[in-house]
Amino acid sequence: MSADTLLNGWDCHAHLFGPYERFPLAEDRSYTPPEALEPQYMALLRRLGLRHGVLVHPSAYGDDHSLLLHALAAQPALRGVVVVRPGSPLPLRGLRERGVRAARFSHRSGAGANFAGSASLANLQALAPALADEGLHAELWTDCKVLPEIADHLRELPVPVVIDHMGGFDAKAGPQEPGFRVLLDLLESGHVWVKLCAYRNLLQEPDWEAGRVFQQAMIAANPERLVWGSDWPHLRVTPSPDPVRLLDMFMDWAGNDAMVQQVLSVNPERLYG
Repeated sequence: MSADTLLNGWDCHAHLFGPYERFPLAEDRSYTPPEALEPQYMALLRRLGLRHGVLVHPSAYGDDHSLLLHALAAQPALRGVVVVRPGSPLPLRGLRERGVRAARFSHRSGAGANFAGSASLANLQALAPALADEGLHAELWTDCKVLPEIADHLRELPVPVVIDHMGGFDAKAGPQEPGFRVLLDLLESGHVWVKLCAYRNLLQEPDWEAGRVFQQAMIAANPERLVWGSDWPHLRVTPSPDPVRLLDMFMDWAGNDAMVQQVLSVNPERLYG
């Protein structure tokens, strides 16, 4: 892979935290992460050989987007994803001009799936027309267990939807699992985009190679609707993976340089540029 391709590339999923004396966390947060600072993230992009990054507002900050908006103003190479609900103090109008490209929502299976400070699928449905008016898309943290029951709702939305973390696929169930097939159908039809960020779905696997077949199935379904994300700073994962290893893993599974360029550069430029 040439240096020029990577230099024009994007990391489409990362978070910032702190410094806490300037950007304190929300009091009612459900977790307390270590600081992950803007200079550290910019250094990571250089280490990865990428030029652009997408910062996703974390639920630990609640409705306070001060850190995200500060980073977008300071670093023109960054874009942002906010978390809003109907009645949130952050207005959607004008956010695109400040570097914001999307709002994130959550609809996941299991008890305690949604954290304090997150926004729901119902919030997405209520806000979708306003997002469309402002030229913003939606990002959804969900999983294959619940996708079959919400797929029709996603098809009806008037905005693009980006599925985080490869839809939380179940490596043990394999790529024929019904929920994963629904994800592939949504992807193939162009109703969703997917972030290729496999490692969180492989933490219980002895060999992360188990994720290859899932990425390749997504590439076969629709390579024009895929982007890659590091998920830095890898919240609540111990030990934290090396983002360079994650990028190398994606590139190996991509199969060829043209696909790497499509996912790292061409697609995210259309979505976030």
